[in-house]
Amino acid sequence: MAAPVIETCHVACCANKTPNVVSWSRGGTIAFGTCNSVALYDPQEKRVVAVLNGHAGRVNAVQWVHREDCALESYLVSGGSDNRLILWEAQNEKFIQSVECKGHTAPICAVDAIYVEGSKILVASSASDSTVRLWLCNENKEAECLHIISFGSGFMMDVSLALLPGSRVPVLACGGDDSRVHLYVQSNGQQFQKAMSLQGHEDWVRGVAWASVGGELLLASCSQDCLIRVWRLCAKSGTDTRTKDDHTIIKMKEDVFEVRDRDVSSVFAVSLETVLAGHENWVYGVHWQHPFYKGGELQQPLSLLSASMDKTMILWAPEEGSGVWVEQVHVGEVGGNTLGFYGCQISPDGSMIVAHAFHGALHLWCKDQDKEGEWRPGVVISGHFSAVQDLSWDPEGEFILSVGSDQTTRLFTPWRQEDGKLATWHEISRPQIHGYDMQCLAMIGRFQFVSGADEKVLRVFQAPRNFVENFANISGTSREKLLTSSDSANLPEGASTPALGLSNKAVFQGDLAPKTTEGKEQFNSISDQYQESYFHPLNMTEPPPEDHLLQNTLWPEVQKLYGHGFEMFCLASDSARTVVASACKASKAEHAAVLLWSTATWRQLQTLPCHTLTVTQMAFSPDAQLLLAVSRDRTWSLWRRNLPTPESPEPQFSLHAHTGKDTAVHTRIIWSCDWSPDSKYFVTSSRDKKVIVWGPCRLEDTEDSVPPPEIKPRSSVLDVGDAATAVAFCPVFCSDNSYLLAVGLECGRILLYRWSPEQECAGELGWVSCGETDTLQSHALAVKRLRWRPRAGQAGRENNKKDGQADGESEIEEESSWVQLASASADHTVKIFNINKLAL
Repeated sequence: MAAPVIETCHVACCANKTPNVVSWSRGGTIAFGTCNSVALYDPQEKRVVAVLNGHAGRVNAVQWVHREDCALESYLVSGGSDNRLILWEAQNEKFIQSVECKGHTAPICAVDAIYVEGSKILVASSASDSTVRLWLCNENKEAECLHIISFGSGFMMDVSLALLPGSRVPVLACGGDDSRVHLYVQSNGQQFQKAMSLQGHEDWVRGVAWASVGGELLLASCSQDCLIRVWRLCAKSGTDTRTKDDHTIIKMKEDVFEVRDRDVSSVFAVSLETVLAGHENWVYGVHWQHPFYKGGELQQPLSLLSASMDKTMILWAPEEGSGVWVEQVHVGEVGGNTLGFYGCQISPDGSMIVAHAFHGALHLWCKDQDKEGEWRPGVVISGHFSAVQDLSWDPEGEFILSVGSDQTTRLFTPWRQEDGKLATWHEISRPQIHGYDMQCLAMIGRFQFVSGADEKVLRVFQAPRNFVENFANISGTSREKLLTSSDSANLPEGASTPALGLSNKAVFQGDLAPKTTEGKEQFNSISDQYQESYFHPLNMTEPPPEDHLLQNTLWPEVQKLYGHGFEMFCLASDSARTVVASACKASKAEHAAVLLWSTATWRQLQTLPCHTLTVTQMAFSPDAQLLLAVSRDRTWSLWRRNLPTPESPEPQFSLHAHTGKDTAVHTRIIWSCDWSPDSKYFVTSSRDKKVIVWGPCRLEDTEDSVPPPEIKPRSSVLDVGDAATAVAFCPVFCSDNSYLLAVGLECGRILLYRWSPEQECAGELGWVSCGETDTLQSHALAVKRLRWRPRAGQAGRENNKKDGQADGESEIEEESSWVQLASASADHTVKIFNINKLAL
C-alpha cells in the first residue's frame, strides 16, 4: 500500500464549555466534544488519535456505550446544538456515523445509552425543548423514537440509564431544574412510566449516575446546593413486609414502586443511602468508576468522583469498617481568573481522574505509584476554546505561536521525553492573556513577536529568561545556545498582569524577593498592599498544567504601537526582521493604509495608501525586497523596497504594481496571499473560489533588484469549488522543481497542488492536484491560516541521532522527504500535518 500523502501529526483542541461533554472508554480513550466535532484522545500517548466530524452545531454531550461484559466499546453517542443525536460505530479501527436520531427541536444537553436486548441500544437524550426522548437503535442502523417525556416548562440537566436488578427492564433517572430526581421505568417493552420523584436537593440537580452493586442499584445525584446524594434501589421480596410492625428497628424511609413486565409484577424500594458534603460551590458532575471482572465475577468499585465549580474534584468511598462515606482524595486548582469544573471522569482502572473546566481545559491527575494516597497533576493536551485566527512558526521551525478569539496567544512545541518515545506536541507557554479577541501576529526573531487584537494598539512581546530555560529543557535544545541567541543579560525572569491592566509587566530577579517588614506591615503606598507579581519561576522538565499556563508563562510586553484608527486585522514581518507591516479594519480608503514599523526603534516608518477597504492579508517576499497586500476591495498591491541612501538609511517602500477595477481577476474579497520560496511568483486566493499565481517578480538572467513592470497571471485560474480562505507556498521545492501549494477552504478541507510555470498539463495550465485531507483530517469549519514549516523535516525529530551513529545518512534523507504544514481554523483547533513529498 502506498504511503499516505498527508498524515495528522498533532491536533491542539479543548473540550466545549458544557457539562456532560467528556467520556472515558474502557479502552482508555477519552472522547470529548470540541466545537462541532468529537475528539478521541489517548492519555497514554498524549495525542488526539481521531476527530469525528458530523455535527453541524456545537457538540454538547458525549457518552461511550459501555458493554455489560466489560469488553471494549464499539459505539459512541453524541448530541449537539444542531438538535441531532449521532451514534458512531467502530469499524476497522475507525469510527463512522452509524445512526442519526432527529426529533428534538432545541439543542441536546445530555445523553446516555445502554444495551437492552442483544445488540439493541437504548439511548436517552435530554434537550432544551423541555423533553427527554428515548430511542431504540437496532442492528439495521435504524432508530425508533420509543417515547417522549415532556416536562412542560422545566429542563432536565442530566439523564442516566440502567437495568433494574434481577430483570432486563430499563430504568431512567432524570435530574432537573425542579430540584428533584425523576425515575421512569419501561413497561412492557414500550412506553416509559413515571415510578417516583426523589426529593431532598434544594437547587437544580446537575448530574445523575447509576451503578450496579451486588444485585442493587446505587444512584448518585449532585446539585447546585453543593451536596451529593446517593440513593439505594433494591428489589423487595414478599417476606420483607413482616418487619413493618416492628417499631424497634430504625430504618430509612423507603419509597416503593411496582413494575409489571410480561405479566410478572415486582416491587422495588428506594431509600437515601448518604448525603456527601465537601464542596463549597455548585456540584456539576458525578461519575462512578467502571465495573471490572475479578475471578469471573463482575465487581463494581464503590468509588464516586465529583467535580464542582469550586475548582476541585473529590473521590468518595465508604470506609472499610463503618461503611460511612468519606473523602479519599481532594484535588484541584488554585488561582487563575477562571471558573470551576464542569464534569469529571475516572479512568477504567481508577489510576487517573480528569476534569474539564469552564474554559475547556482538561485537568488530569494520576495516582502516584510510589506514595500511597498521593495524586499529582499529569500532562494533558490543551488548545484554544474559540476560533483560531492566525499562527506562525518560529524562524527555526521549532515551535508554533497561535492567536484566537478566546483572547489568548499560545505557544506549542514538541516535547522530547527522556525515554526516547516519539515527541508529542504540547502547549508550554501562554505568552498573552488579553481582554480583547486576538486577530493576528507576526514573529520577529526567535523570541519576539507582535500581536494585534480587536483594539487599535499593537503590542510587542519578548520571551523572559524563565521561558527560554524551560523551552530548552522540554525541547531538548542547548540552553546556552538559546540564551546567546537572545540578549540574555537584560532578560526579565517572567511577567505578570496587574489586577486591572491589560499589559504584561516584566518581573525581574529583584522583584521576586518577598518584601518583609519587621513587626507590623508598613505600606508606603496603596499599590504596596496589592501584590502585583503573581509570577513564580518554574523549572519545568515536562509541559506545565493549566494553572501554571495561566499564571507563570506570560511574556513581558516591551512596546505598544499606536497609529491605527480601528481594530487590528493583519500583520506581516520581513525575513530580515527589520520591518513589520500592519493593517486594520477599514471601510474608507483613509483607514485602509498599511503602516510600516521599524523593529529597531519601533518608530512608524511609512504609511502606504492604496486600498479602499480592509487589507485582509500581507506577505513580504522571502528576499525581503517586496511587500504584497490583498484586500476586501478585490485587488492586490505590490510595494518595492527602495535602495537605501545616506539621507534615509531606514527601509522605505514605494508602490510598484497593483490591480484596479478593470484589471482585477478576482470578483470577491481576496482572503489570502503568499510568496514562492524564490520570490519570483505570488499567489492569491479569494471567496470567488479562485486561486491564481502571478508573476514574474524577478527576471531570470539579471541581477537587477527592480522587478519587471508588468505582473500578470502566470497560471490558469484554479477553481477549488469553495471559498479559498487560506493559501501557502511550501518553502521546499518538489523533486521535479515544481512548487507545492496548500489551499484551505471555507468548508474546512485542505487541498495540495503542484504548480510549475513551464508545464502545459492537460486541463488546468500547470496545476496538478496531489492530495487533500479526508473527512477525519479536515477541519469542521473554515481554515483561517496555513503556514508551512520554514524548513524540511519534522519538528522534534531532528538531531535525535548522536554523532557517529550508523545509518544516520538514510535517516536524514528520509527525514528531509517530509514537510510540515500547520493550519488554524474557526473550529477552535490548530492542526499540524506531516506531508510526504515522495508520495505526492
